[in-house]
Amino acid sequence: MNELLIIADPRLMDERSAWLDSLARERRLSDHTLHAYERDTRQFLTFLTGHLGGPPTLNDIQLLRPADFRSFLAARRKEGSGPRSLGRNLAGLRSLLRYLEKKGLVNAAGVGAVRSPKQPKSLPKPLSDRQAITVVSDKAQLHEEPWIAARDAAVFALLYGCGLRISEALDLTLNDFSGATTLRITGKGNKTRLVPLLTVVLEAVTKYRSLCPYHLEGENPLFRGARGGKLQAAIIQRTMQKMRSAFGLPETATPHALRHSFATHLLAGGGDLRTIQELLGHASLSTTQVYTGVDSSRLLEVYDRAHPRA
Repeated sequence: MNELLIIADPRLMDERSAWLDSLARERRLSDHTLHAYERDTRQFLTFLTGHLGGPPTLNDIQLLRPADFRSFLAARRKEGSGPRSLGRNLAGLRSLLRYLEKKGLVNAAGVGAVRSPKQPKSLPKPLSDRQAITVVSDKAQLHEEPWIAARDAAVFALLYGCGLRISEALDLTLNDFSGATTLRITGKGNKTRLVPLLTVVLEAVTKYRSLCPYHLEGENPLFRGARGGKLQAAIIQRTMQKMRSAFGLPETATPHALRHSFATHLLAGGGDLRTIQELLGHASLSTTQVYTGVDSSRLLEVYDRAHPRA
């Protein structure tokens, strides 16, 4: 991680770097989350420099009280951060301090006593069937370069056809397609799941591979940027933004909304929540319930139909 300023005692900075490395190595967090945690903890240590009157040390971290963490969140709120950003700020701090606590360097009780800000219950709205099919169609892609248009169509097909997170799609390699009918996906928390690989999705990926000017092999990233490096999520997000304008799609039409559409359309077609939970890689059924917008009556209906004691 790039450090422009010394914002803490060198030993604390070393431990923070080790923590970030462990998140990438052991928990396989997405690049987006890692960058967010790096930024959040850098902002916190910068805040502490002013709050304490000098660069913080491990001993300073040990002595922090809940009021200190609340002061940081209040400062972030004053700068315009919303509940989601503040919740992530706190999650990153808790993760760092628990890591330090496991090593016997600090006590994480102070940050543990701080409540997370109440989060608004909002999710990307799913696209309609017709809108989703338009987005994944190779004929609808806007880029003039044929291989890039085919690449974008293949990525969108994986998001909608397999319910992948954008980071999961962009982490795929050629080796991941060795199975003819399924994909083995490693998602959040290093959790592995199998998802069906629809013929139409495989055809989109195959078309991209046939047109891609770069050599694709083994464990190297399958999806490439214009200069041959790994395709970045921001490129796909910008592509979707252009498609919103071109096809009159709502502002809620994002790459993640395609994954949301996958789950919602499966449920509308008669899919059961437990199966959809497995396909999405959700840790709990309650997450899938919220994600698909299913209400309590529909959930009870599923249990009544499926549970042997119902």
